[in-house]
Amino acid sequence: MCVQFFVRKIWLLCAAALLLAPLAAAAQAQARANNAAPAPARDVASRYEVQPGDLLHVSVWKEEDLDQDVLVRPDGGFSFPLAGDVRAAGRTVDELRTELTERLARFIPDLFVTVAVREINGNKIYVIGQVNRPGQFVVNPRVDVMQALSLAGGTTAFASVNGIFVLRRELDRQRTLPFKFDDVVNGKRLEQNVILQSGDVVVVP
Repeated sequence: MCVQFFVRKIWLLCAAALLLAPLAAAAQAQARANNAAPAPARDVASRYEVQPGDLLHVSVWKEEDLDQDVLVRPDGGFSFPLAGDVRAAGRTVDELRTELTERLARFIPDLFVTVAVREINGNKIYVIGQVNRPGQFVVNPRVDVMQALSLAGGTTAFASVNGIFVLRRELDRQRTLPFKFDDVVNGKRLEQNVILQSGDVVVVP
């Protein structure tokens, strides 16, 4: 009788262990997923290239006078106490933090600098013409022509979809980049679906 009791108890313990094992594995997998989840967002944020019009927040640990918002000027730079004029346009927050740290280290020992994008106002594209929602769009980090058309609600029934072009300003001149919708939507000449740059205008005749 005792032997049967112990055998049954062992059998029950083994059965419980088998039932609980998948639950424990699932909990461990979920914990790993939760720990890893923030990584992609951080990666996207660290790769964002600052544009004129963006509002940044720069702070130096334990230095209240060096904790302030800075607006990136139209020429792509900003000024910060002790660091002087800093070129920001086209650079990531990590690159800006490194440069500010190097400049301020001459005046402040053992400093810790943080740089964050508070408002993304500069990375704008424009979609005009025969689309359902023409206007300007703030994009982060980048979009291509097809994605821009989607942001604008797609083309209207009157659009000349094979006459679409991108108007891009480069220094003191402008150039056009043709975009034939039918080609791209059918997987042909995909190089037309360019990544848009800040200030680009997608024209849908």
